[in-house]
Amino acid sequence: MSPEFSEQTRKKLEEVIARYPQKRAALLPILHLVQKEIGYISGAEEKQVADLLEIKPIQVREVVTFYTMYNRQSVGKYHIQVCSNLTCSLLGAQTLIDYLMEKLGIDLGETTEDKKFTLSTVECLGACEHAPCMMVNYDYYGNLDKKTIDKILDNLE
Repeated sequence: MSPEFSEQTRKKLEEVIARYPQKRAALLPILHLVQKEIGYISGAEEKQVADLLEIKPIQVREVVTFYTMYNRQSVGKYHIQVCSNLTCSLLGAQTLIDYLMEKLGIDLGETTEDKKFTLSTVECLGACEHAPCMMVNYDYYGNLDKKTIDKILDNLE
């Protein structure tokens, strides 16, 4: 295992792999552990995971690039992901995205200078009944408007 991983993470990686009859079946939880440790999954981590699970690096890359929950670059302390799918779009997601860009002073895919916020869109958060919605790290927020977003951001700071 790479020296970048803490001893605790190495132990967890081994425990997760041991739960599966085939190593490759542990790919998603392994990627979560790696991202939790490093903060994102670069090409170097993809190669390490592939070696660990005895699969090809392209198989790891396919998963990392398919799922928006895996970051390919460093993100801020709070990763804000706004749903841009049809339901959220029809209910004002773009207005909220524009508001967040103005309020945070960044464009989509960027991180604030203080490394506190990263803003991005995702195709679907699977919460259409709460549209428009967004996720901050792993927490969902729905039925959003500008006032609600202000409250959410104030509680983060």
